[in-house]
Amino acid sequence: MILQPFENLSLAHKGVRRMSSVRERIRIDILLVEDSPDEAHLMVRKLQEGSLNVRLDVVDDGEKAMAYLRRQGEYAGKSQPDLILLDLHLPRMNGHEVLAELKQDEILRRIPVVIMTSSTKEQDFLDAYDLHANCCVPKPADLDEYARAVARIEHFWLHIARRP
Repeated sequence: MILQPFENLSLAHKGVRRMSSVRERIRIDILLVEDSPDEAHLMVRKLQEGSLNVRLDVVDDGEKAMAYLRRQGEYAGKSQPDLILLDLHLPRMNGHEVLAELKQDEILRRIPVVIMTSSTKEQDFLDAYDLHANCCVPKPADLDEYARAVARIEHFWLHIARRP
């Protein structure tokens, strides 16, 4: 028997479209921990321009990030994020401290954490990986490169990688 894998190509295309539209309806919750309003605004804009239904919450210091993740105070009704984008240089509680604390929690440790930092210190990256960051990305100074970096993060972590 000879198989004809492409004899019903139009149905295959419809199936792909259906899968794609289902994926687009799934909401992806992201927590952005960034103290620079300009960088937070750019990140939010670029993620919302993507192909997914992204709900993005932004907090501007490490203590707020931990309150958000623990659903405390004003964050009591928030859902657990599917991805955390974390700056290292934060007020009140820096990114390394946030990372250390959340990776100690049996539930929170499963949330992928992408470090985005303007630091050029190799030790900052080593410390982040020692604390079980999933990925470290240096923030490009150029706005176009920054936008491309955000798009690549979205593509990998929200389209390719399987999250818990």
